Amino acid sequence: MTDTMTADRQVRAQVLLSRKKSMGMALLLALLFGPLGMFYATILGAIVMIVLNMITLPLTAGLAGLVTWPIGLIWTGVAVKLRNDALERQALAA
Repeated sequence: MTDTMTADRQVRAQVLLSRKKSMGMALLLALLFGPLGMFYATILGAIVMIVLNMITLPLTAGLAGLVTWPIGLIWTGVAVKLRNDALERQALAA
């Protein structure tokens, strides 16, 4: 019985860890596509940055992008790190 339970826990842990996001892919998508690329890492963050860019870019003739683009990259990196850390904690608890 314990072998079955151990195998089941290992399978659940592997399934959880397979849901991790790639930091490199997330940052590449955010770098190339800006807020649209952020959808891979964080839906809420992508929506917020799209709205922010829609407001600020026309008002600043595009110069706000020099600030909002790096903010989006940082937000993407933090979102992926937090998600992956949470999945690792869940896998260890499984």
